[in-house]
Amino acid sequence: MTSAAPGGDCCPEYAALNRRSVLRGALALGGATFMVGSATVSASASSPTPASAVLVVLSLRGGADGLSLVVPYGDPGYYNARPTIAIPQGQLLAGTTDGFFGLHPKLAPLSAMWNAGSLAAIHATGLTVANRSHFSAMEEVEEADPGSSARIGWLNRLVSTNSDGSPLQGVGIVNGTPPTEISGPVPLMTIGSLDDASIAADDQWDTDPAGKRRRSLHTLWDHDRSALGVAVRSTLQATADLTPAVAAVDNSASYGGSHLGQALAAAARIIRGNVGTEVITVDQGDWDMHVDLGNLDGGQMLGNADDLATSLAAFFGDLGDQAGKVTLVTISEFGRRVLENGNRGLDHGWGNVMFVAGAGVKGGRYYVDQQQGWKPLSDDLESDLHVTTDYRNVLAEIVAARFGSPVSKVFPGLAPRTIGFMQGA
Repeated sequence: MTSAAPGGDCCPEYAALNRRSVLRGALALGGATFMVGSATVSASASSPTPASAVLVVLSLRGGADGLSLVVPYGDPGYYNARPTIAIPQGQLLAGTTDGFFGLHPKLAPLSAMWNAGSLAAIHATGLTVANRSHFSAMEEVEEADPGSSARIGWLNRLVSTNSDGSPLQGVGIVNGTPPTEISGPVPLMTIGSLDDASIAADDQWDTDPAGKRRRSLHTLWDHDRSALGVAVRSTLQATADLTPAVAAVDNSASYGGSHLGQALAAAARIIRGNVGTEVITVDQGDWDMHVDLGNLDGGQMLGNADDLATSLAAFFGDLGDQAGKVTLVTISEFGRRVLENGNRGLDHGWGNVMFVAGAGVKGGRYYVDQQQGWKPLSDDLESDLHVTTDYRNVLAEIVAARFGSPVSKVFPGLAPRTIGFMQGA
């Protein structure tokens, strides 16, 4: 069991992990990466031509509690294990109960999507074997290749299935650590922020004649065959290709002002810019609630659930004519224990919930593994939400439905099992 750091809400490992991310700066691993407070956006472009489908992967860092976001009110073990933090059945979000599950009331901004059938929840998902270490579990989840030492993220493998050498797959400027899921052999671009995705001094003051800075860099590097030369040329081309995204209207004011909202607003600009981006990752890292997860009278979960729902609703309302090709999935490295601790919080657990929203989703309902069903919760100290759905099957169903990519290449060794939440699955 991992406990909170003295005087802190999250555990020592997670606090160190956050510090390490800041101190290490950014690695040139892949994707255009945008650090916005505790939220990070990374994007990889597999083609400079418009993408036919876009996948946004929202990582809820720290281990979100899926039993608070999607409450199994039909299981008496939930209420026995959480005498002070359980959400009463009568307070669950109206219109989202099905006789067993219901949504946290602070997810109300997502009601319209739920009722329209464009938002689904898949419960009891996760790694097939529990891993309660933040760092280790993140790597394992994002590599999605058990037993391999290749250190390649599953999104990098996805992009590689139709890579055509887009300049946006080059190496660029970063101020944060790109997530493992996009790391690998396909070169991707990283930058500090979307509005700063430019070449220094290549601006409105570069006149008489205009464009001197960019031309001089081409003169210096166009015939350099070294790795640095390749990276510089890729960066020059990528910053040019990103121009439509940089020029896209910034609607971040409508997202609620949080770091997550700003990050998703940047993602929406990339999508509306229609620069060929197929994969976008967004990180949000405030879910390690050992202390004061709370209930409907107060606590951290209230604000996090509200921020999540407000930001997601704004994001899907900000996609314009690109909305029909965007699918978003949420993921967290692990869930929390069933039993609440003495600090009105929850320690590291196992199973979790994944939300899937947008294009191709058969939503407005909850999914659990049809063969194993729901494993009843218990209130003993070591009790977990047992995983009945390998999280890779959720991702694989999206990959197959939206990209038509070979699942065997993106998720090596996986024997896919259909869950049925995607159209055409």
